[in-house]
Amino acid sequence: MEKVAKNKSAKDGLGNNFNRLWSASLASNFADGILKTAAPLLAATLTQDPFLISIMAALVMLPWLFFAIPVGAMVDRVDRRLALAIANSARFLVAAALATSVALGSVTIWWLFLAAFLIGIAEVVYDTTTQSMIPQMVPHSKMDRANSRLQSAEILVANFVGAPISGVLYAVAIVIPFAVNSAGILIAIVLVLLIPKSFSTASATDQEGTKSLGFWADIKFGIRYLLDSKALRSLVIQTTIIGFAFAISQATMVLYLLEIQQIPVAAFGFVMMSFGVGAFIGSISAPKLAARFGSGIILATVNISAGLLMFTMTFAPNIWFVIPLFVLMGATSGTWNVLLMSLYHRLIPNHLFGRIHGTRRTLIWGMMPVGSLVGGAIALVDLRLPFLVGGIIATGLAITYARFLKNLAG
Repeated sequence: MEKVAKNKSAKDGLGNNFNRLWSASLASNFADGILKTAAPLLAATLTQDPFLISIMAALVMLPWLFFAIPVGAMVDRVDRRLALAIANSARFLVAAALATSVALGSVTIWWLFLAAFLIGIAEVVYDTTTQSMIPQMVPHSKMDRANSRLQSAEILVANFVGAPISGVLYAVAIVIPFAVNSAGILIAIVLVLLIPKSFSTASATDQEGTKSLGFWADIKFGIRYLLDSKALRSLVIQTTIIGFAFAISQATMVLYLLEIQQIPVAAFGFVMMSFGVGAFIGSISAPKLAARFGSGIILATVNISAGLLMFTMTFAPNIWFVIPLFVLMGATSGTWNVLLMSLYHRLIPNHLFGRIHGTRRTLIWGMMPVGSLVGGAIALVDLRLPFLVGGIIATGLAITYARFLKNLAG
């Protein structure tokens, strides 16, 4: 706890070192917001096949299935600050190559697939490392606040700034948002290196009793720890199926908005920003709601609400009905993400966090590519149908697990 104690000098109470990590994430998430709007638009320009569109969504998440467990074990053993810098450097190289291919007019849907997969691998490293560093910098009593600030900043720059700017820039010239994405990642690399080296690995006290384990033994230990914990195991099972349902509904979102709701390309980022509006509100409200009503009740409530909103999207008659639904869905998502991550931070010891976090995300995010492909296949029948199927699954499961969440989170 010594590091946390020395880290309390910042005015916001979270510490200067957390603020450095937060600043790096700010730049990284701005780049993400640019790319996550431009890439689906580029895919829709290259093909109108719903299943091919769903493949790109699947490839972004597929690295979590293949790499989350080994990356988690690696994060517990290596210089975490350096891991963040290397991950962003890899993203920069791929993004720059993609921007070049777009500028030269040589980009194809298959090259876009490859870029999505490679960037996804880098994001596995970046996200796992970032989440592993937070408990080192912030005491448990301020975990909700730290995750709220990180989540709200991510939403703010990705959805309020990156997404709408990207849509407009794409309409001006396809290459511009991809070039801006590369620049944002480069800035993030510099900011990561400002984090003190003292936070590059778990503390010696935290690592006590684990140094004798080898790399593969660490991986096996993380899997066994998760499976042996009834609370963690049940929580992961629920969130895995929920993630699968949401992947079904979102796999062909770009075609749903462009073809069913008939929005212009330049407006795509602004429509997606409505989700960000709700997510921002939810993320900054989550700590206060949890303090007043209890994390368990709030988690159960937003979980059920998210499923019902997804189901309702099936019957949206026009974009003016869709936008308020997006705001509400964003609010449930923002609240859920903050409180769920804080719950994991409390349940998982920091020196084990990387490998256990990697194991759970292998299951949760590893199933999302499957959900995306299922959503793409369903969308071949009707672009509205993925919302119906995903909404039924998510709502039913959320109701089933409501009592469990209330009791676990308190």
